[in-house]
Amino acid sequence: MKIQRHGAVLGLVAASALLLGACGSDNNAPTGGTNTTSNAASVPVECGGKTKLNAEGSSAQKNAVDAFVQAYQAACPGVDLAYNPSGSGAGVKNFNAGQVDFGGSDSALKEGAETEAAAKRCQSNPAWNLPLVFGPVAIGYKVSGVDSLVLDAKTTAAIFSGAVKKWNDPAIKALNGSATLPDKDIAVVYRSDESGTTDNFQKYLKVAGGWTKGDGKQFKGGVGEGKEKSAGVAQAVGSIDGAITYVEWSFAQDNKLSIAKIDSGAGAVELTAESAGKAIDEAKVKGKGNDLVLDLDSIYGSKAAGAYPLLLATYEIVCSKGYDADTAKAVKAFLTVAATSGQAQLAEAGYVPLPKAFQEKLLTAVKAIA
Repeated sequence: MKIQRHGAVLGLVAASALLLGACGSDNNAPTGGTNTTSNAASVPVECGGKTKLNAEGSSAQKNAVDAFVQAYQAACPGVDLAYNPSGSGAGVKNFNAGQVDFGGSDSALKEGAETEAAAKRCQSNPAWNLPLVFGPVAIGYKVSGVDSLVLDAKTTAAIFSGAVKKWNDPAIKALNGSATLPDKDIAVVYRSDESGTTDNFQKYLKVAGGWTKGDGKQFKGGVGEGKEKSAGVAQAVGSIDGAITYVEWSFAQDNKLSIAKIDSGAGAVELTAESAGKAIDEAKVKGKGNDLVLDLDSIYGSKAAGAYPLLLATYEIVCSKGYDADTAKAVKAFLTVAATSGQAQLAEAGYVPLPKAFQEKLLTAVKAIA
């Protein structure tokens, strides 16, 4: 079916099965060649346990979690999940502190202090990074008279490091042919809070654009104005002529920002569900066992025609073991619903549903939580 959002047809086939089964697969294989969810045999959701879960973290997945909660309540009447979109950094910290049942982060736990703290929180068991939400990151801008813009990673890196300061800079003009670009200062807006979106954006610039400022959850470009959370940067750009930011697709749409096309060497690619899905198909798992950490560098550096390379995966950070029985049962029920029937509304919310093969990996991991 086609799903309408702000008047633009995304044209993505959504999940049709209500609850889908799982089977194992090789973690080193690509995530799959289609963006529809699995048509495996349906399985019942084992509802029960805690009636209210608490989670916190990535603001990038807030709209997706809202859809998941609706599906969870439909499948398991009388339950709820409270999600605080405080940012990936806060999600990791508060999960590790035992203040929430699971955390949401746009970056996997870092080996060392973060993984050690998570293992301690999980009663000396490892935490798993389970990618549940795939979302394109838009380069959103507002420039009067410029409705179409093409950027590449190198020029984007120059903009967000302050090396390119004007909208009519020769580097931008070279990518945009005969387009009329104003002699206007570029106003960079970045995430001021710790953000997995920032981490992924800087990693993309490093891999594809020669970014030398470093990566991590704090923006390191040294230029611009910081705003908190995804909504904050999107709203700021929407109010400033000449502004630019990096923000999840859904927030760019909600705030009616113009979105730059990205040229990775095979021509300019518009951000659509289809072009983001082509990039997700190339994602591989580098984590071990049920710890489904993704290797996104191959996507960021890809020159595949028609693929939009700037995206992030939001991980639900969970204990592999160490929950009490009621919490484990509820966490498994929520994640099972989120990975199956909850996927049906994601395209409408500005995300890309799980590829079939990756959905199978995810459900296998969820089933193993104890």
